[in-house]
Amino acid sequence: MIFAAGLGTRMRPVTNTLPKPLVKVGGKPLIDHMLDRFAQAGVETAVVNVHHFADQIVTHLANRTAPHIVISDERGKLLDQGGGIRKALPELGTEPFFLCNTDAFWVGGTRDNLAMLAEHWAPDKMDILLLVAASAASIGVDWPGDFTMDPDARLERRKERQVAPFVYTGVGIIKPELFAGHDEDIFRLAPFFFEAAEKGRLYGQRLDGFWLHVGTPEAIGDAERALSRAGK
Repeated sequence: MIFAAGLGTRMRPVTNTLPKPLVKVGGKPLIDHMLDRFAQAGVETAVVNVHHFADQIVTHLANRTAPHIVISDERGKLLDQGGGIRKALPELGTEPFFLCNTDAFWVGGTRDNLAMLAEHWAPDKMDILLLVAASAASIGVDWPGDFTMDPDARLERRKERQVAPFVYTGVGIIKPELFAGHDEDIFRLAPFFFEAAEKGRLYGQRLDGFWLHVGTPEAIGDAERALSRAGK
């Protein structure tokens, strides 16, 4: 599930004429940085939700063959990430699936992070597995982190006034049955993470490499410089 429907308000004025997933970093649109990684990991189908400048995203993805793109159209109503998943469930199926934001990606590392995430998925003890990165070593992190992680890789939500060592990279694996019984159209995804954490069923897998979050116009330059330093 690729989230590409958001308004990109923090990226204005860039997103006054362009959807955030098509903002280029290193000469490549953000959405393609991640879709290329999914293709390399062997993911065959990506469901992409669209709303803001939807036609631009649909046109951009029209000729892509790997992964195969299925559009989940939210032009009529923006559903937030939870509602977007609920709408797309008929396409996503009954097995756990990847989640992916389109305002970040990673470089470096020696292992395929998506393959590693799938390898560590353990549905008997997990409802959600998130790819997390060290807050201090990531680019574009302008908040005090998201999670702490215990020695067994369980994640706990950052407490108020606490600085947490790990950030959610926007990529994870989640069970579709978590959305059963949610009849509302518009709802957030984050509460599902927090509920799983309270049950001890939210786990983390640490990113191999370094993470680039591109959430503001200023962050584009930061990411470009980081790529240049990495020789990308």
